[in-house]
Amino acid sequence: MADIRHDPMTGRWVAIAPDRAARPGASAAASDDAADCPFCAGHEERTPPETLRLGDGPTGWRVRVVPNLYPALERQEVVIHGPVHVHSFGELDDATIDLVAEAWQRRARDVGGNCFPILNEGQTAGASLPHSHSQLAWLPGPAPSVIAERGVPEVLEVLERDGVTAGCPVASRVPYELLIAPSQGEPDGLRSDLLAPALRVLAELVRRLQHMRGEQLVPLNAWLHDGPHWHLELFPRTTRLAGLELGAGVYINPVPPEQAAAELRRT
Repeated sequence: MADIRHDPMTGRWVAIAPDRAARPGASAAASDDAADCPFCAGHEERTPPETLRLGDGPTGWRVRVVPNLYPALERQEVVIHGPVHVHSFGELDDATIDLVAEAWQRRARDVGGNCFPILNEGQTAGASLPHSHSQLAWLPGPAPSVIAERGVPEVLEVLERDGVTAGCPVASRVPYELLIAPSQGEPDGLRSDLLAPALRVLAELVRRLQHMRGEQLVPLNAWLHDGPHWHLELFPRTTRLAGLELGAGVYINPVPPEQAAAELRRT
């Protein structure tokens, strides 16, 4: 059982989860051999019993959802992005991405509560296993970062497609930070028909980042902020966070967002 602690003096929430230290990739990179990967087709017995399967594939699925073996919270599930051993969300085809959106929405609807979808890529960004996957974490209440928001931040547009706009926030915290939102603001991303198009745009932006940097895998985090003005945030791990960022909440960004947006538009 997760030990969730709240400090009313700071508003801080912390999940005390000692079992997380035993998860694959916690101290050293997990094996990248598809033969060892519990998320690949044919290895279904290596995960807990699934809570959802969608689509078709070599063993009867294209996207699976399974409980997290090392949860940080009382309920946490893993969404496996396809039966093939790919490393990045940017490698997925549109049909698989659409099923990922459906999985997020169906599990959020079926379980209820405060579902917070997240994507981690690369060990330095917290990914335990290299096979592309996202997670659904059920929080004890609305995420503090969502509560603190007053609306969607102003962005420098990079692309607009299928009713979705993506751009670099004017006050980007890190180089090439991106925000993806409906072109016409709307609530409830976990019910929106635009979630799948937004995730397809996320995959396109991941590919552009990889091309720009000449890297097959750019460590990154992404998450969905649901609520009155839902949006996705893409947070590349291209710089180190230090005392000002962690202690004062003041971020130092060495790449002007105007430059970042221009580079991403050209890529």
